[in-house]
Amino acid sequence: MGENPAKNHYAQLNQGEENEMEIFGYKTQGCRKALCIAGYFLSCGALLLLFYWKPEWDVWANCIRCSLEEADVVLLRTTDEFRIYSRKTVTWISVSALIQSRLNYPATAVEDSIFSKAIMKPSLQVKSIQVQRIRYVWNIYAKQFQKVGALEDHHTCSAIHAKFGSGLTCNEWNVRKVICGPNTIDVPVIPIWKLLIKEVLNPFYVFQLFSVCLWFAEDYMEYATAIIIMSLLSIFLTVYDLRQQSVKLHRLVESHNNIMVTVCRNKEGFQELESHHLVPGDMLVLKEGKTLLPCDAILISGQCIVNESMLTGESIPVTKTHLPQADNFKPWRMHCAEDYKKHVLFCGTEVIQTKADDTGVVKAVVLRTGFNTAKGDLMRSILYPKPMNFKLYRDALRFLMCLIAFAAIGMIYTVCVFALNGEEAGEVVKKSLDVITIAVPPALPAALTTGIIYTQRRLKKKGIFCISPQRINMCGQLNLICFDKTGTLTEDGLDLWGLLPCERNCFQDIHSFPADHSLPWGPVFRAMAVCHSLIVWEGKIQGDPLDVKMFEATNWVIDDSSGHQIEGQGSTHATVVRPGPKASSAPVEGVAILHQFPFSSALQRMSVIAQEIGGEQQVFTKGAPEMVAMLCRAETVPLNFESKLLLYTAQGFRVIGLACKSLQAGKQSTDLTREEVESDLTFLGLLIMENRLKRETKPVLEELSAARIRSVMVTGDNIQTAVTVAKNAGMISPTNRVILVEANKIPGSFSASITWKPLEKNKPEDYRGLEDDSPPTTERRIGLALASGQYHFAMSGKSYQIVAQHFRHLLPKLLLNGTVFARMSPGQKSSLVEEFQKLDYFVGMCGDGANDCGALKVAHAGISLSEQEASVASPFTSRTPSIACVPELIREGRAALVTSFCMFKYMALYSTIQYLGVLLLYWQLNAFGNYQFLFQDLAITTVIGVTMSFTGAYPKLVPYRPPSQLISPPLLLSVVLNILFSLSMQVFGFVVVQEQPWYSKTDIHSACLSVNNHVENSSSISSLGLRGMRDGAHGQTDNGYKSYENTTVWLLSTINCLIVALVFSKGRPFRQPIYTNYVFILVLIGQLGVCLFLVFADIDDLYSKMDLVCTPTTWRISMVIMLAVTLAASFLVEEAVIENRPLWLLLKKTFRYHSKSHYKRLQRVLEQDSAWPPLNETFFSDSVAISVEGSMGGHSNPTFDSNEDTL
Repeated sequence: MGENPAKNHYAQLNQGEENEMEIFGYKTQGCRKALCIAGYFLSCGALLLLFYWKPEWDVWANCIRCSLEEADVVLLRTTDEFRIYSRKTVTWISVSALIQSRLNYPATAVEDSIFSKAIMKPSLQVKSIQVQRIRYVWNIYAKQFQKVGALEDHHTCSAIHAKFGSGLTCNEWNVRKVICGPNTIDVPVIPIWKLLIKEVLNPFYVFQLFSVCLWFAEDYMEYATAIIIMSLLSIFLTVYDLRQQSVKLHRLVESHNNIMVTVCRNKEGFQELESHHLVPGDMLVLKEGKTLLPCDAILISGQCIVNESMLTGESIPVTKTHLPQADNFKPWRMHCAEDYKKHVLFCGTEVIQTKADDTGVVKAVVLRTGFNTAKGDLMRSILYPKPMNFKLYRDALRFLMCLIAFAAIGMIYTVCVFALNGEEAGEVVKKSLDVITIAVPPALPAALTTGIIYTQRRLKKKGIFCISPQRINMCGQLNLICFDKTGTLTEDGLDLWGLLPCERNCFQDIHSFPADHSLPWGPVFRAMAVCHSLIVWEGKIQGDPLDVKMFEATNWVIDDSSGHQIEGQGSTHATVVRPGPKASSAPVEGVAILHQFPFSSALQRMSVIAQEIGGEQQVFTKGAPEMVAMLCRAETVPLNFESKLLLYTAQGFRVIGLACKSLQAGKQSTDLTREEVESDLTFLGLLIMENRLKRETKPVLEELSAARIRSVMVTGDNIQTAVTVAKNAGMISPTNRVILVEANKIPGSFSASITWKPLEKNKPEDYRGLEDDSPPTTERRIGLALASGQYHFAMSGKSYQIVAQHFRHLLPKLLLNGTVFARMSPGQKSSLVEEFQKLDYFVGMCGDGANDCGALKVAHAGISLSEQEASVASPFTSRTPSIACVPELIREGRAALVTSFCMFKYMALYSTIQYLGVLLLYWQLNAFGNYQFLFQDLAITTVIGVTMSFTGAYPKLVPYRPPSQLISPPLLLSVVLNILFSLSMQVFGFVVVQEQPWYSKTDIHSACLSVNNHVENSSSISSLGLRGMRDGAHGQTDNGYKSYENTTVWLLSTINCLIVALVFSKGRPFRQPIYTNYVFILVLIGQLGVCLFLVFADIDDLYSKMDLVCTPTTWRISMVIMLAVTLAASFLVEEAVIENRPLWLLLKKTFRYHSKSHYKRLQRVLEQDSAWPPLNETFFSDSVAISVEGSMGGHSNPTFDSNEDTL
């Protein structure tokens, strides 16, 4: 095949998107497949299991490389750090039955669509693969796999109206339906047997199965049964959880998988059909009344009011307007820029009201179907979560590998000892395999899971729900939390504080709310009554909380009876507002809102065209004051506009600008463009709203700051307001400086500029201070604050975007001290979280679920304060909408992380202690008896494993985090030293017992008999015939395990397990003191009591059952002394060395060890850089910009970009 297949063997799927993958083409080869099948049988299925774990090996073994065009199997690999492989089979879709009457694919079809490019001639087949529920077809011309199920992006606005405005023909619809598949977001409930098989085939459970089989072969029934019961319990709990989640997801989507819809067919008129038959390009007709949307669609005529709470978590109705018929060559999405969502109806949302225009029907073109929709995207993010890269899990694998290597040494030793002594081959194999099950603790994952389950339960009691338990440990490492502002740090609603009217370009006296006298009738009153997008829904006024407060202040009411006859406008569905019972007298009967230009985050404003009943038409605009002032005639804007605005924003108020103008009579309001309407306005004044901090905000942020956890504000609000809220909340301390970073694109060129300005000098309260200070003192004050690193950067979303594009090298430096990020869009929020993660921060995101979904999903720990279904995207949801859950979660995360480490250390030590004891006894061809193993495994370890995790979190957050690595020097030192103590004690006991005067290798009763001067018992063993350890030759009294060495080593190792459990159970600073875990303490005392009873009791039946032999009391006391010395040494080392934080800090300083975290390295560099930050300076970028379209997306699920608080 030459070079060609290798050249086209590889491609990228979803390039630049979040779920980007590499795709490789392979062709199945018969002889390879036959060899593999033979391998499956010969290996008794082991090879098949290996291929199940490693799909890439399966493909490499069964197939040969080829070009993607020839491939019948493709191998996919994710492009992230995990490089996860998956295997997909190529399927063929036949469309010949639909096209056979024509010579070729019908010309009526859109020629440049993927559908015509995917059909192979003459076979009329389409080659496809399905990846993560999305179908891709092979584009014959572009030679690549492309997504189907969505309208192509290259269509212009006019093309969408022209090509799809009258609907698809039946033939086109049939072809599209076959190629795209049904329009359903089908999340079937996974059958329990499938979940079970998947869980059981986990490598860990396979190892357990191997262990259990081995134990049954050795008649070690009891523990094998116990492990089976524990594993089954663990499997069933996991399966139950997965099943519950599966059922929950299924219920979430089944409601709108089959809805009756009306579509328009070209040449055939309107048809009713089930929604799963919809295809991209179909023309949907929206009827009056409530409808659930079964797909994403572009509105092309009329207007809709939609409830998007299903996706955004905000129950504010959103107004959607139709796509303009712009005649240009830009794709529709680029033409509409950030506002394209204003024309898109999203799947899963509910249309509350429709308003038709002149055509009489509300029409929409189907944009995306099935899993390509916004709702489908959300479902896919839940079904295929991004794997978490956490050191603990990586280290756990390395740790197990070390134990396996450890076991391998033991196996070699075992084989040598037993083979040299002429043991049977079968027995040697069993004994050597036994070493693996001893060295690698099979109960480890179960023990770790219990710790997480207890933490989850504790969180649930505190009102924090977790859908991703493996993230709990991650919360213990968080060192930076991003907070949304509105509804998270501040109260959800806004209160109207005052109105600053403006007449003849001068501000008048402020009108305060709640006022004794009502507002006088005038343009400002009219603006407050009509400039909003409120609707009456279910008897209540619904809409943006800001709009609601503003409208309620007028005491007017919305008349929601539809259809009002307005002069010169024909019959139109206008909303009419009228004076209410409490309203002050007004000279009009009411005002009709004829047309709306909805609020846009990009434009930062909204406008309406209104008409007094019987009067003239007027335009009213409200929005960000700076934006509104720019649209007004300069002579109407007061000269002191900027200083007044600063006065209020600096106090943390939210300020809205109002403006209006009259329209010429006779112009149809629907014919006007937004640009025409929003120009030459008259400035009316400023509306001042108060956004109060929540009561718990300040104490929580102070607690995080004391624990050295950074707080960052990410909001859609004005930068000045955000900075003030950050100061009031304690994010920025009064002594620290705030530096405003502004980046702007230079008009007419590809370069950009960036400026650093100290914000304080603008602050009104500082004016007096600045006048008193001589300029050098001020500069010195700023200089001191900067030198000590006490400065904070504040920037807007626009500046952030430009910095990320043009000043990429400065971004990490800015993020290091960036505290306030204002006017951020949802995509930018996600991108910011990811940029922080690149600096090696562990990032938590706390938001109200509204437009923070993307960021909540990307963060290491996303905490949603909304109980809406949008919180499905977030791993943690708090029942109480307060940020007090953040420190709570960090406390529990730290405790869970420390518990995991304790558990690892304990399990490693327990298995090593048992392993050393067994290897010592193997030297004499002896071993522990079954009941001895059972006592250690079940009565000691399992019970400790279950109760050790009961210890709660310590109530105070300390200013440092627990270690994140298992393989860290203190932890390794702790394990190694304790292993050495154990080894020394066991070897010492093993050797010294042989030196005792009463010791006899052949007579196991010599010690007690010589003490008691009894006649020598005839049942003493003349020679320790350990060849047949399990053949029962010595009857009930002895099964070949009994010896002085066995008794000594077993008693020492058993009590040693209790010692390490006690020593490793850490209390402060991350967990409560160990004595607060009553169950664990009682268990330890009980176990110690039983062990000491076994040491000192002399009950023949009990000793016989436990394979112990009688020893003199002096020897028993000697063993207790050995254990006491070990406990003292172990405890001393743990407290004086391992837990001695100052000692480790001193060692780090001595050896000049510096943290490898990117942000720490950067901090050290900037501390040496006297020129940073460059105050009052402007830099210019090179002319080449880095395109960050993809990287800015973060998780830009189109739906989540709601207009939160961007006013």
